[in-house]
Amino acid sequence: MAYAAGTALLAALVVGCSTDTGTGGSAADSKPGETPVAVAAPGKYRTLPEPCGAIATSTLKDLLPGAAELSEEQQKKVYEGTAAVTYNTDRRVGCRWKSEAPSSSHTLSIDFERVVSYDPVVSDDDRAREVYTEKETSAGLTSPSATPDSADSSTDSSTKDGAKDGTKDSAKDGTKGTKKPTSPAASDPASDSTSGSGSDSASHALAGPTPEGENTDDGNTDGGSGGPDESLQPRVLDDLGDNAFLDDLLTRAGSTAQHRTVSVVFRTSNVIVTVEYTEQPTVSSMVPDSKELQEKAQAVARNLVDKFSE
Repeated sequence: MAYAAGTALLAALVVGCSTDTGTGGSAADSKPGETPVAVAAPGKYRTLPEPCGAIATSTLKDLLPGAAELSEEQQKKVYEGTAAVTYNTDRRVGCRWKSEAPSSSHTLSIDFERVVSYDPVVSDDDRAREVYTEKETSAGLTSPSATPDSADSSTDSSTKDGAKDGTKDSAKDGTKGTKKPTSPAASDPASDSTSGSGSDSASHALAGPTPEGENTDDGNTDGGSGGPDESLQPRVLDDLGDNAFLDDLLTRAGSTAQHRTVSVVFRTSNVIVTVEYTEQPTVSSMVPDSKELQEKAQAVARNLVDKFSE
């Protein structure tokens, strides 16, 4: 009997040792030869700045000239701004300021969107780059840095066509790679912008007949030749954040009212920032100056880039 009991005890010990892998059972859950999927790194930014305090009062005084004529209490209210209504302040916030003056009204708005990727193999930065590219395309612009593959393919195509068809056809085909797209890309419902920077590019043109004697200069022309000033056209910006573009829309409602809105959109890591600066003259024949609005909107955007770098 003692021999039988000893044999049973030895068998139990052998079974126990053979089933203990030393990994707490994790080895049984993994499949042989299977490589674990790496999870993409989270974005640089986990929170967003308070938007209504993101712009210095001295800057607001320059952007909202009509406020200087108000009482001290009214000025304070104007410079405090109005926060945008959002449902998740960790993901999206914004602020809006407006002032009225005898000659025109000015409106400034900013929007901060923190992009989060819900795909474990796509980083927040990569998803933010996709969202930014959709906005840029919707504005009728293309950026080689945002879509390197398409830029390379268009260059290769134009080179091949030029070698095949001659110099004349090469010059013609070589412009296809930079032509503005006519159909905007579909946007992610979770990342739709409330700022309106992705308006249809057709809005750049003024619709309808021009009343006789009305000033038809859209404020976006070269004063010397009367032709369009290329430096003021909607364009990609290469010195602002990781990616950036500027849009400039002159909108006419009916036959009289018109206003110009300059939008600057930039991406820094996994955050997309939209700055919109609008001027609405009180006199229908006046056209807001494109250069001035663009310079001021870009100055605001650069200050915001520095704020994210702090």
